[in-house]
Amino acid sequence: MEQPKLINNITERMVDDLRQRLSAQSRVSIAAASFSIYAYEVLKTELDKIDELRFIFTSPTFIKDKAKKEKREFYIPKLNRERNLYGTDFEIRLRNQLSQKAIAKECAEWIRRKVKFRSNFSQEQMGGFLHVQGQDTSHVYLPFNEFTTTQIGFERGNEVYNIVNVLPSPTAEAYLAIFNEQWENTEKFSDVTERVLEYIDTVYQENAPEYIYFLALYNIFNEFLEDISEDVLPNERTGFKNSVIWNKLYNFQKDAALAIINKLERYNGCILADSVGLGKTFTALAVVKYYENRNKSVLVLCPKKLNDNWQTFRANYKNNPIAADRLRYDILFHSDLSRERGTSNGLDLEHINWGNYDLIVIDESHNFRNGGNVDEELEIRNEELGIKENRYQRLMNKVIRSGVKTKVLMLSATPVNNRFNDLKNQLQLAYEGRTENIDDALDLDRNVDEVFRNAQTAYNKWAKLPSEQRTTEKLLSSLHFDFFQLLDAVTIARSRSHIVKYYDTKDIGEFPKRLVPLSRRPSLTDLDSAINFSDIAEQLNSLNLSIYTPSLYLFDSAKGTYSIDYEGEGLSIDGREKGLRKLMATNLLKRLESSVNSFRLTLTRISEYIRETIRVIDDYDDKHGSASVDAFGMVAESDFEYGDTDPFATKKSKISLADMDYVSWRRDLSADLECLELLLLMLKDITPMHDSKLQMLLADLKNKFEHPINGDNKKVLIFTAFADTANYLYEQLAGTIKNDCGLNSALITGSTEGRCTISKFPMSFNNILTYFSPLSKDRAAIFPEAKEEIDILIATDCISEGQNLQDCDYLINYDIHWNPVRIIQRFGRIDRIGSKNKQIQLVNYWPDMELDDYIQLKGRVESRMKATILTAAGTGNPLSIGEEADLEYRLGQLKKLQNEVMDIEDMDTGINIMDLGLNEFRLDLLGYLKEHPDIEHAPFGLNAVVGSSSLAKPGVMFVLKNRNNSVNIDLKNLLHPFYMVYLSDDGEVLCDHLHPKQLLDIMRAVCRDRTEYDHALCAAVNRETKDGRDMSHYSQLLHAAIDSIVTIKQESDIDSLFSEGETTALRGEITGLDDFELITFLIIK
Repeated sequence: MEQPKLINNITERMVDDLRQRLSAQSRVSIAAASFSIYAYEVLKTELDKIDELRFIFTSPTFIKDKAKKEKREFYIPKLNRERNLYGTDFEIRLRNQLSQKAIAKECAEWIRRKVKFRSNFSQEQMGGFLHVQGQDTSHVYLPFNEFTTTQIGFERGNEVYNIVNVLPSPTAEAYLAIFNEQWENTEKFSDVTERVLEYIDTVYQENAPEYIYFLALYNIFNEFLEDISEDVLPNERTGFKNSVIWNKLYNFQKDAALAIINKLERYNGCILADSVGLGKTFTALAVVKYYENRNKSVLVLCPKKLNDNWQTFRANYKNNPIAADRLRYDILFHSDLSRERGTSNGLDLEHINWGNYDLIVIDESHNFRNGGNVDEELEIRNEELGIKENRYQRLMNKVIRSGVKTKVLMLSATPVNNRFNDLKNQLQLAYEGRTENIDDALDLDRNVDEVFRNAQTAYNKWAKLPSEQRTTEKLLSSLHFDFFQLLDAVTIARSRSHIVKYYDTKDIGEFPKRLVPLSRRPSLTDLDSAINFSDIAEQLNSLNLSIYTPSLYLFDSAKGTYSIDYEGEGLSIDGREKGLRKLMATNLLKRLESSVNSFRLTLTRISEYIRETIRVIDDYDDKHGSASVDAFGMVAESDFEYGDTDPFATKKSKISLADMDYVSWRRDLSADLECLELLLLMLKDITPMHDSKLQMLLADLKNKFEHPINGDNKKVLIFTAFADTANYLYEQLAGTIKNDCGLNSALITGSTEGRCTISKFPMSFNNILTYFSPLSKDRAAIFPEAKEEIDILIATDCISEGQNLQDCDYLINYDIHWNPVRIIQRFGRIDRIGSKNKQIQLVNYWPDMELDDYIQLKGRVESRMKATILTAAGTGNPLSIGEEADLEYRLGQLKKLQNEVMDIEDMDTGINIMDLGLNEFRLDLLGYLKEHPDIEHAPFGLNAVVGSSSLAKPGVMFVLKNRNNSVNIDLKNLLHPFYMVYLSDDGEVLCDHLHPKQLLDIMRAVCRDRTEYDHALCAAVNRETKDGRDMSHYSQLLHAAIDSIVTIKQESDIDSLFSEGETTALRGEITGLDDFELITFLIIK
C-alpha cells in the first residue's frame, strides 16, 4: 500500500512531483483561492497532455457584483484574487520578462480546450487542495491554497515553510468525492469559465493607447482616489455646469475650474498661474458661479485699474456676456485695505462686514507677495503700540482670520519673482498664516515653513553657480519632493505652449502667429553738434543727487533723533532716502531712454527743487530762524513709472537744518545744479522736429497704415513707462495722424481719464479701451450707433495687465522696461487666445547704444547709488539678492527679446511652477472612471503602440512601481512609489523619472482620444516580437530604465556626501529589476 509523502519545496518540489504524475489520461481537480497563468506556463508541457482540469475558486472570485461595492475590506481581497490570474507578488520577476502576452494567449487556448472554472459565491469557507486522478491511481495534495508558481515550489514565496502532503487513496478518493459534490452544487457554485477567459484575453489582446494612458493614471493616482470624498469634488447638483459662464469656457479652462474647486475644498486655497492671455478671469468667474450657487458670499479684490472688467461681468449691462448668470460678488480694490473709511464701489468701508466672505478672489495676487509679519502675538503687541497694519496684514486679520472660514483663490501670471517667499506669502493667505492648518491636509514630512526654507536655500545655492551650470534641470534636481508636492497641491499653471501641445484646440482657434520682433535704435537727434545718449549717461554718472539724502549731512549728535523705524518695515529715514536717491538716479536714465522730453522735464523739476532748497538754506543762514527740509517732498509722481512710488510715498520725514552740516550740503547741491543746467542747455535745441525717435515712430506708424499685416487692420498700441512721454507722444502725433491719415488716436495714463481725437467722445478709461478694441470689448452691445473707432492707443503700464485688446495686431514699446516680464505682459494684451488676427507684430525701441553697454551703465548707476541702501539695522541691501546675477539675467532676457517674443515661463532661468502640477491628470482619471469603472481589474504589464511625432520620438515609456514603498529615492520623485522613464529604441534616456509632469503630458498627448488600436503598428510589433514570445529587446530596455533610476540615486548619494545636511547614501537601497514591478508600457514606433 502506497505511503503518504511530505514535500518541503526545498530539497524536493511539488512541481517536480506533478510533472511525474500528470499524463495523457489524468484528470485534475483543484480547489484554491486563485489561479495564475505563470503556474500554467511552468507545467505547460504536462497540462497540455491531460484529459481535463476542473477548478473551484474557494471564495467568491470572478462573480459579478450584484450590488454596489460595499465595504472595502471585503472588496480588496476579491480584487487581489482575481488579479493573481496575471501573476502574484512573487511572480513579478516572471512578469518583468514581458512574455505574459504570449503565455496568456497559450493559456487561453488551453482553457478553451480542457478547463472549466466554478466559483463559490456563498460566504462559507472552503479549504484548498489539488487532486490528480491517474489511470490507476489517485492522489491529493494539501494544503493547497493557490495555483501559483510559489505554491508549487517553482518560486520562493515569503512563507517560513511551504510543506505539502501528498496522500494516496482512500484519502484522495474522499477529497474527490467532496469536490464532485460541490461541483454539482448550483446553489453555492456557479460557472465562471467565460469570465476567466475574458480577463485572460485582456492580456494578449491589443490595447487602445487611451486605455494604457488611463491604466497608468489609475495606478499612479489610486491613493488619491481612495482619499477623495464627495465633499472635495465639485458638486454638480449645484447646476453650475448649466451656467452661461461654464459653457463659454474652453476645455482647458474647464479643467482648471474643476481643479480649483477641488483645491479650495481640500486646502482652502489655490493660485491660478496660467500664462498671460489664457483667460484666468473667465476661469475664476466659473468658480465664483459655483460658490454663489451654493449660497456663498464672494469678494473680488482687484487693482483699481481692473475694476471695469469685474464690474462688467456682474452688472446687468448689455455688454455683459454672462448677464444671465446674475453674479452678485462684491468688488473692492487692493488699496481699500489701507483705508478705514469712505466708499468704494458703492460700499461703505466703515460698515463693511469684512469677516463674512466665504470666498475671496484676489486678482493680480503678486501685489501681495511681499507679505508682512502675521504672528498673532506680534499683532496684539502692534495694536497696543498703535503700529498700523500694512495691506497684507489687514487682509489676513480682518478678512481671512475673522468671521466665517474664507477660501482664497489667487490669480497671477507671475506669482514668483526671484524668491519662493513670494509664493509662500500668497499661499499663507489660504492657511491663515497657521501652518498646522495646511500641514495636516498636505500630509508632508515637515511643515510648510521648513519646506519653503529648504527650497529657498537650494535656490540661493543654485543662483551662485556659474551661468553654464545654472540650468532648470540642476535646480529641479536639488529641490525636495515635498516642495513639489506642496506646489502640486495648491497651484495650477499652464503655459500657452502647454495648451497648444496637449489640448485639442479645435474649439479654441489658433493663437496668432508672432512675427519676429522689429528692433529700432534711433539716435537722440539728427542735429550734428548735439549730445548723444552715452555722453549724457556719463554726465549723469557724476551727479550726487544729494537733494534726496539730507540725512547723510546730519551731525552725529543728532542722528539718534532721526533713526526711527519706518512703519515697522525696517527702513530708517536715511535708508529710505538712499532708496529714493537710487530710484531717482536709475529713473533719470530710464527717462532719458524714454524720451528727450521726459528727461528734460525731470531735469527741470530737480533743478527747481535744488534752487528752492538753496534759497531755504540761504534764508536760514541770514536769519538763523528755524527751517526744515524733507527729501520726500521733492519728488514728483510723474517722474516715476506707473506704480513705482509706493515704497516712498507714504510718510514724510522732515529734517531740521539746525541738526545738519548744511554748508557741505549746499556745496554738493550747487555742484549738482551746475551739472543739470549744463545738460538742459545741451538739450535745448532738440525740438520735436529734431527728435529722431519721435520722427521714426511717426514713419513706422504711417508704414503700418499703408501696409497692414492683417487685412485692413490699422490698429497700433504704443506703450511707454512714463505719463510724460505718453502725453508728449499724444500731443505730437494725434493731430498729424488725424489730418494726414484720417485715423483717431487716444491716450490713457494712470492719472487721467484719457484724451481722444473723436469729437463729443464719452470720455472714460473703459470707453477708450472699448472703442480701441470693439470686438473683444463687445462695443456693439453698449454703443450700437457708434461708427468711429480709435486706431492708435498711447498708454502707460496702467493697462499692461488684465486687459484684452486683441482687436489690435501691432504693439510698439516706445521704451524698454528694465524688467523683461513687463514687456511680455504688455504684448499679452494683443497676443491672446481666440484672436481674429492671423499674425501680430512687436516693435521695440532700444537706446542708441550696445545692449551690453546699456545694461552695464544701469549696473554702474545702481551700484554707485547703492553704497547707500541700508536697513535700520545697517545690514546691507534689502532690495534684492545677487544684483549682479540679476543684471546678467536681464541682459540675457533682453537680448532674447530682440529676436523673439517669449512667454514668461520660457524666460525665467529659475523654477517654473508650470513644470509641476499634476491635478489635471487626476481629474482626467475621475472623468474616465465614471464611464469605465472596470479598469481596476486590468492586469499589470499591458502595453499599447502609438506612432511617433515631433513630441514623442520612437522608443518606450515604462511605468514602474517601486516595491519598497518606504524608499522615495532622494525625496525627489513626485509620483513615488511610481516611476516613469522614457527611453529611445537604442536605450538613451529621453526623459528620466524626475520629470513626471513632462512624461505624463507626452503620454496624454499621444494617447488621449485614441480609443482604437493601430492595426498596422501592432502587426509590426507582433512580427518583431514573434507574437510576444521574444520580448528580449523590450526586456533590455526595461533593464536600462531601471538602471537609469539606480544611477541617478547613486550620483545623488555621492553628491549628498559632499554637501551640507543629511546624506541620502544610507537611505533606501535599490539594487535592480526585482525592486520594481512593471505596471504598463507604451511602445512609440
